[in-house]
Amino acid sequence: MAAKVSRDFVLQMEGYGLATAEILYRMPDHPGLLQTFLWQDYDLCPRFPELNKFLEFWRREIAGPLHSVRVAHSGLIKPAELRSVDGMFLLN
Repeated sequence: MAAKVSRDFVLQMEGYGLATAEILYRMPDHPGLLQTFLWQDYDLCPRFPELNKFLEFWRREIAGPLHSVRVAHSGLIKPAELRSVDGMFLLN
């Protein structure tokens, strides 16, 4: 029986990384107030097709107009990072 590979792992192997977007939007009934929404999914940097699909959905379906979007992205599969650490650990 073959092991099932997770969708997330397959996306990472295809070059996707974890993208997080902080979306500030105006409250429809109180336009002077800003609200925060966090979105996170696997996406391709620098074009961010998944985030852009979500933002198009937002503009089309959600009443709160967008104020700004700040994006962070991390490629999760990368070479191991090895570094020397100075210190002494005493056990017992």
